[in-house]
Amino acid sequence: MTEIKQNHPAATDRYGVNPMYLFRWEDTQNAYVLLYPEGIVKLNQTAGEIIKRCDGEHTVADMVIELQQSFPGDDERVADGVYRFLEVFRAKGWIRRQA
Repeated sequence: MTEIKQNHPAATDRYGVNPMYLFRWEDTQNAYVLLYPEGIVKLNQTAGEIIKRCDGEHTVADMVIELQQSFPGDDERVADGVYRFLEVFRAKGWIRRQA
């Protein structure tokens, strides 16, 4: 039987930051960052708000609801943005799906 890989996050998926990275607020950058042995990734506000919810506890649906409440006005755009960012973060290896 062939296993079908899911390319898009499901609403029930939970993600955590890859242990190779350290996620934190950096006062000198005035931004959230991901630190890793070879360098640093400075995150924009949107990316920071999404990654800080990648704690292994929030489902993707939880993230969408919280961010729609934090940034009201266009729920569909917020939801689409969360899913797109998660796809990029996962492709870059910054986050991992939790069991």
